[in-house]
Amino acid sequence: MMTNPAQERARTGAAPERPFNVLFLCTGNSARSILAEALVNYWGRGQFRGLSAGSHPKGLVHPIALQLLAHMKLPTQGLRSKDWTEFAAEGAPPLDFVFTVCDKAAAETCPVWPGQPMSAHWGVPDPAAVEGTDTQKWVAFRESFAALENRIKIFTSLPIRSLDRLKLKQQLDEIGRLRPDAA
Repeated sequence: MMTNPAQERARTGAAPERPFNVLFLCTGNSARSILAEALVNYWGRGQFRGLSAGSHPKGLVHPIALQLLAHMKLPTQGLRSKDWTEFAAEGAPPLDFVFTVCDKAAAETCPVWPGQPMSAHWGVPDPAAVEGTDTQKWVAFRESFAALENRIKIFTSLPIRSLDRLKLKQQLDEIGRLRPDAA
């Protein structure tokens, strides 16, 4: 029988108090993955720890992403654009879940993640790619935020500790199939 990350921790004697580490990947790690990191930290209520990275990080977080998070009263300290190899290196936090939030990153060859975390693709349109007025850009960021928040609320409410690995994978994939505008 396959086990999920929580069951594996229990089997191996790993500390059950550790929150699940959730890595969100995108190409630039400046908008969507940053929003998701902040959202899972908020909605995870200490049971989940959000992380984010990019395959080709921009090196800075998009200013509208930071402004939106602050407007939504979500913490922004510590948020930074970083390379995904940081989480495949020795000494990196053990990953329980890895989600790609952009189609480009989903198609790339990812590093080998120690511990074989559960993964799924949760594609969301890139608000940082929107050109136009400031209002149009803000609308795009707000739509991406809402789509990610919807998915993350569902994810953090799953009975992860009681689902076997196959059922959990099905649930994660189903969350990823939610239309971004269905939030």
